[in-house]
Amino acid sequence: MKGLDLARGYYEDVVRPAVSLKFGERFSRMAFGLVGEGSECYGFDDEISQDHDFGPRVQIWLTAEDYAAFGEALQAFLATVSKDYAGYRGVNVSQYGEGREGVFTVGGFYSRFIGLTRAPESIAEWRRLPEVNLSIATNGAVFFDGPGAFSALRQRLLDFYPEPLRLKKMAARCMKMAQSGQYNFSRCLRRGERVGASLAAAEFIQTAGSMLFLMNRRYCPFYKWMHRGLRELPLLGAQAAPLLEQIAVGDDWTKAQKIEELSALIIEELRKEGLTNSRSDFLLDHGPELQAHVTDEGLRRLPIFAE
Repeated sequence: MKGLDLARGYYEDVVRPAVSLKFGERFSRMAFGLVGEGSECYGFDDEISQDHDFGPRVQIWLTAEDYAAFGEALQAFLATVSKDYAGYRGVNVSQYGEGREGVFTVGGFYSRFIGLTRAPESIAEWRRLPEVNLSIATNGAVFFDGPGAFSALRQRLLDFYPEPLRLKKMAARCMKMAQSGQYNFSRCLRRGERVGASLAAAEFIQTAGSMLFLMNRRYCPFYKWMHRGLRELPLLGAQAAPLLEQIAVGDDWTKAQKIEELSALIIEELRKEGLTNSRSDFLLDHGPELQAHVTDEGLRRLPIFAE
């Protein structure tokens, strides 16, 4: 059973009846779901995933005022609710797996990942947030949200980066993809620098994955799940995933060819979207074209490799 399905079933069959009976009208002041760390929060878990931090669990989010009023009592009660469900006997918490279930304030939960108790309010605040943390803070599912505070902040983050910042990041990705894959990979090979070539290919894979997530207006997840998540992207995901796999495992010639094929796919899409007029097949020539579309003057004046 997938972890999100397990959590939803545990909420519906066990947690919701118990909490609503115990807390009555206060139930409507709560939000329930499963969001954050763990492959199950992305829906990427499998049998291998169940060896740690897996089992029936939910998170409950309260406003700061409600937490002060009944948060500790709710946490104490939740600890008494049975964790035996659907054949699982509790959660096998690993050494570093604490804090993935229980009762949280809305602001405290988000602060753990983005350092803010609210949504970013400026380009500068958005720039300080690691993309992977934004991915972690917006994955999973919300099962119920009475007050709506948790979901409102979640939706603000899911609305994605401000468009000038998205384009600035894409401009920087163009430059790094060109530098690592289209340029330095083959140069390292010609010099016999096998480690350098491997690092260049890896840099291209990571940067290309991030670029594709940006093009789809979705946050790129933790590196282990980047390729898995990329397969589900509606824009270029199905075409890009096998190319990245061949860049990872192919011989030198195959890697070089697939780097060019993926670069060409991205360039073609940028042209379709009117973000570049360059006819070049070198991504380095498209970075400045994207940067020219950045409407925020401060971002536009940054060095092309900066994001």
